Amino acid sequence: MSHGYVVGHITVKDADKWAEYRSKVPGTLAPWGAELLLRGRRVASFSGDSPHADVVVIRFPSAAAASDWFASPAYQALIPLREQAADVLLLSYEG
Repeated sequence: MSHGYVVGHITVKDADKWAEYRSKVPGTLAPWGAELLLRGRRVASFSGDSPHADVVVIRFPSAAAASDWFASPAYQALIPLREQAADVLLLSYEG
């Protein structure tokens, strides 16, 4: 069985709001069996360039679980805060 992954490419606009958003996301992940694998900041660009300096990688038991998490009322309620806090490109992968 393959896992689902959500990868976010992030540019923070408001550090305080971003910290608030980050503190609330883990509670939305728990019901879906998700695991935060990486929160990091780019240190080098070996090929190409991205406008986003930060990244997050979250693993889910399946791609369906990732989709269900994103659509959940708990996560949807955080999207306005996320949009105030940062520019985020959020992608889903299966692997």
